[in-house]
Amino acid sequence: MELKNKTVLVTGSTDGVGRVVAERLGAAGARVLVHG
Repeated sequence: MELKNKTVLVTGSTDGVGRVVAERLGAAGARVLVHG
């Protein structure tokens, strides 16, 4: 999946699965918006 220049919103991202998802999406090139 191509994520470069894409923006994603991850909710529940302060710890656990949400945090890991946000980190991985960022590492894949996405702009990540996080919300507690």
